[in-house]
Amino acid sequence: MESSRLLVEGGRKIEGEIRVHGAKNSVLPILAATLLCGIRHTNSGNAGISRTRTGEAGISVIHNTASLSDAFAAMRILRSLGCEISREGSTVTVCSANAEGDIVSDGLMHEMRSSIVFLGAILGRVGRCRLSFPGGCELGPRPIDLHLEALRRLGVKITEGHGILDCTAGVRPLSADITLSLPSVGATENIMLYSAVGSGETVIRNAAREPEISDLAGYLIKCGAKISGQGTSTLVIDGVPELHGCEYSVMPDRIEAATYMGAAAITRGELMLTGVRPADMYSCMSVFSEMGCGVYPYDDKIFISARKPISAVRTVRTMPYPGFPTDCQPIVMAVLSKSQGTSVIVENIFENRFMAAPELRRMGANIKAEGKVAVIEGVKTLYGAPVRAHDLRAGAALVVAALGAEGQTEISNVHYIDRGYESIETALSSVGADLRRI
Repeated sequence: MESSRLLVEGGRKIEGEIRVHGAKNSVLPILAATLLCGIRHTNSGNAGISRTRTGEAGISVIHNTASLSDAFAAMRILRSLGCEISREGSTVTVCSANAEGDIVSDGLMHEMRSSIVFLGAILGRVGRCRLSFPGGCELGPRPIDLHLEALRRLGVKITEGHGILDCTAGVRPLSADITLSLPSVGATENIMLYSAVGSGETVIRNAAREPEISDLAGYLIKCGAKISGQGTSTLVIDGVPELHGCEYSVMPDRIEAATYMGAAAITRGELMLTGVRPADMYSCMSVFSEMGCGVYPYDDKIFISARKPISAVRTVRTMPYPGFPTDCQPIVMAVLSKSQGTSVIVENIFENRFMAAPELRRMGANIKAEGKVAVIEGVKTLYGAPVRAHDLRAGAALVVAALGAEGQTEISNVHYIDRGYESIETALSSVGADLRRI
């Protein structure tokens, strides 16, 4: 049963400074990757894995970890596999030296869709894995065929039945060249995780280029992995006999940053975002610039000024990185619902990514969505209304819309928002929003 809601009184300008947290889409695969530390491969297959049980070989200290329900779910999975975990502030310490589990329960798998990233990590750790298909936001099919096909190319034997994946590692080829039919982030992560420890070279072509992929590679490299090509469409992983733990800081969350940019834009405010990496956000910044906002990137800051009325944007197309991110699309839809003119959004990643549209219409937005295309005719005024978040980013979009609406908006299904934002009400209240959790 829904335990909390957000109450938003609209019409207050967002002005001030927000420090952005660590990236949700980065910390989850990095937490999964901690499983690979403190093991040693003694041959080209997985049958001869020995585990380190003493010393610090299996200890990783991960800084800049936001307090997100998805991150807590990942920690529960790690504990269920035998890891010891402690948390102090935004720092999570994982000791995986004695992790021997190979089963992720159905309940844990259904807490988040990103849980599938544990497949490659568990296989790399113990050579076998049994788990069910993941849960999380209902964004339409996210077929994991790419993951499974790639792992089979790496010698993994996989049987599927009754929603369960039963996987056993075999002898890996000395050289594997895998071309993905689309640059899937999850498939790229699973291949990286499974290939990092062991023998042989794995080449991933048409690999995902997202900054979060480079962040995962950065963590693995600091643990002793040999990976090259991150940030390009060709990744090369040379398996190594063992990985050790390390101390690592998670990259800033570019989607959280874009969300707060949307809050400033829709309220005609000004906001300084600190602790960000502007180089990761050019596609988002360009859309806000096209809306008429002043967007000023610095080394680790972005300043946005939205004193002018928001202009419509001709067409926004979601694309794999470095294109416009699908996670930012609902946020931009909310802002454009108050723009001057007509905007078009083409969603090329997920088929159910317009779930914010019906709720925005309850607030007075004029949005027509069909298939991959949404047409937004800007309106002068949005009005507070009772609305429901149907997924993480749709929920964030409703918060943004509520800030720019007249009157009070009550948002339920807040647990979706908590998956990707650490206390969104605290952050926005600190810069002028009238927003509270009840």
